[in-house]
Amino acid sequence: MNSDTRRKVVAVVGDAVVPTGSPKDVLAEEIGRALVDAGFRVMTGGLGGVMESACRGAKSSDRYAPGDTIGVLPGHDPTEANPHVDIVIPSGLDHVRNSVVAHADALVAIGGGAGTMSEMCLAWIYKRLIIAVRVEGWSGRVADQRIDERVRYADVPEDRVYGAGGTSDVIGLLSERIDRYTGQHHGVRRRDPGE
Repeated sequence: MNSDTRRKVVAVVGDAVVPTGSPKDVLAEEIGRALVDAGFRVMTGGLGGVMESACRGAKSSDRYAPGDTIGVLPGHDPTEANPHVDIVIPSGLDHVRNSVVAHADALVAIGGGAGTMSEMCLAWIYKRLIIAVRVEGWSGRVADQRIDERVRYADVPEDRVYGAGGTSDVIGLLSERIDRYTGQHHGVRRRDPGE
């Protein structure tokens, strides 16, 4: 498939448990819907919390089509996926599945704990665009900062985890920046001290 016509996939990560109707639940649902409205597909870890809210929102978009929600499960059982996941990938990788999720074209974090932070760190290593919503959790703590000092893109001197105040900020940042973040990670290699 021509990369110019492929619909980009945006990972939505965050709290594994959010009460129904809570601010994070509503926000994740809005972001999921807005992503599909804007022409993206949504990838999550396939379980509950922010993952389920984002998938539910994606499926409520007027532009939704089957295949727009992808869940990379930590376990082997496809029935563990939330009911809003179209494409279920039972990885059997436990937390290591976060590496697969971090390979999406971009990553949006909403709160989250250690698992979410691992996804942001991996997305940083993999040269992905990362947007962190300024809410309680790791997304709010690292919004508007660099994960480390590596130069991921020489032509993007402002490179960082981009902070977002809400749904419109997330979509605006994606629209403005996703095409600048197309580099690929080429594996771990030894570095000389001067590099």
